[in-house]
Amino acid sequence: MKQSDALPFLEAPAHCDGTYAGDRGFDPLNIAGLYNIKWMREAELKHGRVCQLAFLGYAAVDAGVWAPGAPHVSSLAAHDATVRTGHMLFLLFVVGIFEALSYNAIAQMLSGETDREPGDYGIGWKFCKPGDTATQERYREAEITHCRAAMLGFSGMVTASALTEGPFPYVDAAKIGIGGSLFGLN
Repeated sequence: MKQSDALPFLEAPAHCDGTYAGDRGFDPLNIAGLYNIKWMREAELKHGRVCQLAFLGYAAVDAGVWAPGAPHVSSLAAHDATVRTGHMLFLLFVVGIFEALSYNAIAQMLSGETDREPGDYGIGWKFCKPGDTATQERYREAEITHCRAAMLGFSGMVTASALTEGPFPYVDAAKIGIGGSLFGLN
């Protein structure tokens, strides 16, 4: 067995064989071994791409950039406001259409009917020179790294926004306890 890059004192699980970019042999709970690894990678890329857009959108709204017709509320309050006005139902419908359109490609990938890579909708990597696999691998590695960072960053940003209840950049030293009050040092 190959040693894990993430935890060098453990062996890498069998499904962490380096097939996909970002594979460091880290799955101590064997979660990816319970499901199809292609399905898991597809979900990771999709959620990471959405979080990259969400991070930008969340910060933009709290910095004062609103879409035409959108309620002028904070990003934290936007969900409840759009549910009340019915705009969230429209958004759910639009997202549902995109999910339905992508399902066929994902099902064919999972069944082995196609050699489609997880997360590949046929529009990426076109700017690389044909046969330049080193550049393609570097971009794939960068994408999954950015996706993972965006998922962590977005959850942290929403948490900071909820704690401070203030505008972007969500820093209120008194509410988040900078200076020791959070830990009872004052």
